[in-house]
Amino acid sequence: MANKTPELDKMRTNVGTGNRTRTFGVKKPARLGTAENPAVVNVQSEARFKEVAATLEEHGWKYRIALEPEKPEDVSDLQRLLNPVRPIRAEKKVGRNEPCPCGSGKKSKHCRDH
Repeated sequence: MANKTPELDKMRTNVGTGNRTRTFGVKKPARLGTAENPAVVNVQSEARFKEVAATLEEHGWKYRIALEPEKPEDVSDLQRLLNPVRPIRAEKKVGRNEPCPCGSGKKSKHCRDH
């Protein structure tokens, strides 16, 4: 029996980005304020319409504004664009053999004061 090395092309799988989106069934959403995902805003008055449109154009964001006096105002997309969510950074934990931060001088694992 002879040992044959299989061709690498037959062993490889097609794992491109396009293939991954079909595999998991989820496409990454476009950034808010772009042509693919414009900000959607509802306002009640003409003055507010002009104010919101000026703010969105000042930053270069794509948007859709609806002037509907009978519906409540919804500017949540504008708020999300103006105040983006920042990731929360976890503080570094005290190691078990390091001195306790309370100042007792004991190791953190033996200190009962903190």
